[in-house]
Amino acid sequence: MLHNKILIFITPTLQNKELTIIFAGIIFSLTFKIKVMLKSTLPTIFCSFFLLYSCQWKGQPSKPTAQEEKPNTDYNPAFAGQTRITPVKTKTPYNIEILNTSLGKPWGIINLPDGRFLITEKSGFMNVVSTDGKQVSKISGFPKVDDKGQGGMLDVALDPDFKTNKIIYFSFSEPYEDGNHTAVAKGKLSSDLKTISEVKVIFRATPTYDGDKHYGSRLVFDKDGNLFVSTGERSDKQTRVYAQKTDNYLGKILKITKDGKPAPGNPFIGKSNYKPEIYAYGIRSPQGLALDEKGQLWDIEMGPRGGDEINLIQPGKNYGWGDVSYGIEYTGGKINNGTTQKAGTEQPVYYWDPVVSPSGVTFYTGNIEEWKNNLFIGCLSGEHINRIVIKDNKVVGEERLLLDQKERFRDVLNGMDGNLYGITDSGKLYKVSKK
Repeated sequence: MLHNKILIFITPTLQNKELTIIFAGIIFSLTFKIKVMLKSTLPTIFCSFFLLYSCQWKGQPSKPTAQEEKPNTDYNPAFAGQTRITPVKTKTPYNIEILNTSLGKPWGIINLPDGRFLITEKSGFMNVVSTDGKQVSKISGFPKVDDKGQGGMLDVALDPDFKTNKIIYFSFSEPYEDGNHTAVAKGKLSSDLKTISEVKVIFRATPTYDGDKHYGSRLVFDKDGNLFVSTGERSDKQTRVYAQKTDNYLGKILKITKDGKPAPGNPFIGKSNYKPEIYAYGIRSPQGLALDEKGQLWDIEMGPRGGDEINLIQPGKNYGWGDVSYGIEYTGGKINNGTTQKAGTEQPVYYWDPVVSPSGVTFYTGNIEEWKNNLFIGCLSGEHINRIVIKDNKVVGEERLLLDQKERFRDVLNGMDGNLYGITDSGKLYKVSKK
């Protein structure tokens, strides 16, 4: 019985895989000796059971925390708290539910006014999904998309007057001649939400390029009814330079009207060699865009190997991509000789090294009090939902949620019912609610 008492005592106190391995050796050694004495296989059965239980101990992360992971670089942050911030842990009990497992390749999710979900499907259409996730109906009538690689039907936003005009806005990778580009279009949904009509492309992020990566693109309306659009720099080295150039639309945060014109007050209107739709530039692969409770715009973008960023976007600013980065090339080489700071460029509020591959984001205003006004990020390679605590525009805490689900979270939604929702590349719809 000695081995059983040791196992019961040790199992709940294991804190990580290293301790599990150490204790496993001790346990198996004791078990072997007892087995010889008792000439029985019973201790081995008990040991195997309890060891398996300890490795799956509830509450232990399936991946190391940001503080435990080995970085790709030896770069120093520009200020304290810019990376590897102190972890926090949610105290409020919450439920995790999977409402649907067969949504195909979802990319963006928003609420309709009645609480149902409007979810884009990468291959070129959208679904209307009931609040319980059980009923799914397809909307047809969208223009052709180029869904190779990272392309396809991307984000969606409701017109601020959607209740009366039924207009939606959506971004997609539009095929054109021998290439493609990020396009923004609008159209009118039918009363039964089965079809879209009067579709019109209002903006194209040129130049067109024959590639399949870094399209962006999130859509966010501001309080004045103008539309923020994020665009990627299309990934390849020959297009990377466009992020720093202001005579094009690649690697930018744009601000346009409902008709696709430059929004009034844009910082570069009337300036030569600047596209008037540009709001900010020097952006790499921005798959997250959200407004906080103060109306401030935040951008989340993927770095290369290291250097995923959270940026507070301000008009007219240069966010550095191509010239500065806290990451390295996928091949291992340094970017611009390892430059992480440069005059005239903005520093990220926060960065990750190694990467978590951040995608869709949302600010939470729901039923869990300690989460209010926190930033939630769907992470792809990180396979979790990231909770970021922000105070005075600085990151003061980070928590990795749903690690045990081992899912690539493409987008997250601050639901109108007070719950948090997430969609995954495997086609699942998650609901996180207060117990």
